[in-house]
Amino acid sequence: MKVYPPEAIRNVALVGHGGSGKTTLTEALLHRSGAIGRQGRVEDSSTVTDFEPEEHKRGLSISVGLAPIEWEGHKINLLDCPGYADFAPEAIAAMRVADLAVFVVSAVEGVEVQTEAMWKAAAELGLPRLIFINKLDRERASFERTLEQLQAAFGAGVAPLELPIGEEASFCGVADLLSDTGITYESGVSTTGPIPDHMAAREHSVHDSLVEGIVVADDDLMERYLEGEIPSVKQLEDTLAHGVASAQVFPVVCGSAAKEIALDRLASFVCEIGPSPLDRRPVQVTAGSGTAEVSPDPAGQPLAWVWKTIVDRHVGKISLFKVLSGSIKADDTLVNARTHTDERLHAPFTLRGKEQQSVDELPVGDIGAVAKLADVVTGDTLAPKGTPVVVPPIVPPEPALIIGIRPRSKGDEDKLMTALHRLQEEDPVLTLRRDDETHQTLLGGMGETHLAIVTERLARKFGVEVETEPVVVPYRETVTGAADAEGKYKKQTGGHGQYGVANIRMEPRERGTGFEFVDRIVGGAIPRQFIPAVQKGVEEAMGSGGVHGWPVVDVQVTLVDGKYHSVDSSEMSFKMAGSLAFREAMEKTGPILLEPISRLEVYVPSTFQGDVMGDLNGRRGRVQGTEAGNDGESIVTALVPTSEILRYAIDLRSMTGGRGRFHAEHDHYDPLPSHLWGGVTRSNASGS
Repeated sequence: MKVYPPEAIRNVALVGHGGSGKTTLTEALLHRSGAIGRQGRVEDSSTVTDFEPEEHKRGLSISVGLAPIEWEGHKINLLDCPGYADFAPEAIAAMRVADLAVFVVSAVEGVEVQTEAMWKAAAELGLPRLIFINKLDRERASFERTLEQLQAAFGAGVAPLELPIGEEASFCGVADLLSDTGITYESGVSTTGPIPDHMAAREHSVHDSLVEGIVVADDDLMERYLEGEIPSVKQLEDTLAHGVASAQVFPVVCGSAAKEIALDRLASFVCEIGPSPLDRRPVQVTAGSGTAEVSPDPAGQPLAWVWKTIVDRHVGKISLFKVLSGSIKADDTLVNARTHTDERLHAPFTLRGKEQQSVDELPVGDIGAVAKLADVVTGDTLAPKGTPVVVPPIVPPEPALIIGIRPRSKGDEDKLMTALHRLQEEDPVLTLRRDDETHQTLLGGMGETHLAIVTERLARKFGVEVETEPVVVPYRETVTGAADAEGKYKKQTGGHGQYGVANIRMEPRERGTGFEFVDRIVGGAIPRQFIPAVQKGVEEAMGSGGVHGWPVVDVQVTLVDGKYHSVDSSEMSFKMAGSLAFREAMEKTGPILLEPISRLEVYVPSTFQGDVMGDLNGRRGRVQGTEAGNDGESIVTALVPTSEILRYAIDLRSMTGGRGRFHAEHDHYDPLPSHLWGGVTRSNASGS
């Protein structure tokens, strides 16, 4: 592929709800542009951008696919984004490097939850947006219904540039509202003619409204329009392009990706009214102790930002980057702003799906890739020497679901951890930690599908078969009364024996105040050098678990008396005596179980507030309050037992149609109701 100047580059993220036809649209545009010989099919897994076995198995995109095409003297970098909620962070990362988001909306299903979620994310990024209403050839498709939903959801800036000719099976083309012409398609060939008579009145009405909406953005053009001058199509497109670039106008076009109807017009619109990288605002960067702006300057120093990493077992690690300034050529050496090490970009290339295409140069605004940068990870900035600037990295969201994971074969623990760290390079959303108390390796992700795909990739890419298990909740034990106990350790094995006696008093402390050891030995009943050993024995016994097997907290142990032997006593004997005394006291002090309580903040549309509060009550939660959030959201705050929200992400998604989200953090421990004790004894805890 030849080198295109920045003004002729369009970086386009195709986003929307799963099943709206983004991958089919990508395939159709590839075919229409001549990049591939035939349009692949999602159904038989023959598409360019969905090439991973896990995508084939499920029939859905799980990562962003890059697919550049050439169209009317432009290079369009298509970024085919996942539409499933579990993989939303992938789509958001792609929108960070895109200059235009094309929202693909099904004319059958209309505006769905991920359409709304991605629109909100695009708005936060200030990203220009265009809407493509797809699947107009399908049964129950309705352009008018979908347009009404779009305008209701996203405001008056949503402006149709086309109307469909025909509907459902008879859909055959579009009416161009800018030029007042009709374009029909048959066997992939378009014919331009007049607007069909039956829709002329409707088209002219919408045309007039569109023109009035466009000229408002240009004072000079509006004045001439009011004087009776009819703006040319070129004038309207130029003014419209300004409104799109400023993210104030959101044009709506329509067609059918499956039948390749009006896709040529979509590509032309992207080139004509879509912003180039030069039209976008400067990138905010950190420079030393302050901040600065980097403009997309073709003559500037080379600067690139790594927005995605692919781990390929044959090629190794592939780093995808966007050129933010200057240009990138083969064998350029840049500095990783995070590690301060030099990185040589041996042979940059671009990707079309998994196919690599070598390039001589990547100018500012273009998206490319380079292999085998050992110390580079997603979010890194590659800057010239002596220019220490850092592009804000992608901040991954908190994991929505956490599971326990262990290798199926003993001895594969190290292999598993190495493989998981490699997958983290490719998917920064994954979290990984080892819980030393429950002896579990905990893997966090965005949902069940996300984590299921991770386990499949562990087996396919790294040969590590794993088993998953629920997260073990870390319960605690404490006491409700006071008791005295004696611990006697006496052992004779020939020669010096072991002898130590410790008398203690155990009593409860206020919740959350921890453990306190009090020394009340008088008269040398226990030599001073052995008293720390008694404390150590008590603490070790507390850690190894009380009556139910869980660590003991919030108790005071007072050492009141004891006995020793001048020859047979030792630190070991008093450590054992302290442990035995503690265990005897635990039996007498009314031990109870404590469960961890999480503070939960749930963000949902106000219409779901009552459902969420009722559900939290059913989880033994205590609602602390509600408040109004942004955009009609309600924020419900509650204290909920941690054991009741281990799969809350899945339940909340189901309850709210995917529109709810939450944040949880540990708050405190509370007594567990006694009728639930039987299910949480430490002997039932897997991995312990």
